[in-house]
Amino acid sequence: MGAKTGLLVYADGDVPGMLRQVATADPAHTFMMMRRLSPGCEIEETEGTDLYDAVHPPDGTAYAASWPGVEILCDRRVMIDSPSQLPAHLVAASAGRRSVLHAMHSVVDWLAFAVWEDGILVRSLSLSPDQGIIENLGEPLPFELPYWAGDRPAEIIPWPGEAEEPYPLPFHPLELGEVALRALCGFILEGTAEPEDIDAESIELHGFLVRDPNATDPAEKEAETWRAMEAMGPPRYCTMGPDGTLIERDSPQP
Repeated sequence: MGAKTGLLVYADGDVPGMLRQVATADPAHTFMMMRRLSPGCEIEETEGTDLYDAVHPPDGTAYAASWPGVEILCDRRVMIDSPSQLPAHLVAASAGRRSVLHAMHSVVDWLAFAVWEDGILVRSLSLSPDQGIIENLGEPLPFELPYWAGDRPAEIIPWPGEAEEPYPLPFHPLELGEVALRALCGFILEGTAEPEDIDAESIELHGFLVRDPNATDPAEKEAETWRAMEAMGPPRYCTMGPDGTLIERDSPQP
């Protein structure tokens, strides 16, 4: 599992149903939507991509599309630990319609999703094995129930030489993340596609460079990342053994 998402969708009804009907998104309407959802930011058009590749854009880039009845924004800025703290102007944009947020990061097994109806938050969940349950608001949605009931436990392979310990959550966030993405948006990134799944590669989004004058300078942010990487210990290399356990190696597998 290696999927990452930063996705926000607004729709006049069921999101999967609306996305199955979309055609080519109008560039002018999409640019106006970006202006509305990114107040105070400098916005410049750039190359677009399909929905499958758009869901986790680079920092400073957003992918978006506006169609009658449904709009999509893919932007890392919506990847927040507590969806209930989504900026007010993004919540206000859901007035009179449904809004779905889906955020996932495979490196830390983190998942967050939320649903607003007419600007009212009806469900929010955010969790990871390191932080536990960060936010759990509203009643679980039907697709969640088998996971909370313990019917979908996480299967974890321990590192070589380390004792197997119970996974700190009743299920793996990324597994629920794919189920949530299918139920809320109609497509998946990993796993076996079902006949009714939307082909995310067939939906084209427009690209935008977004600069917030009040945000941290990208060069400084990159420098912070490199400093953090330099402070880490040496990498560990493993391969899968015949019995399914991990075997540590001295170097990367050729």
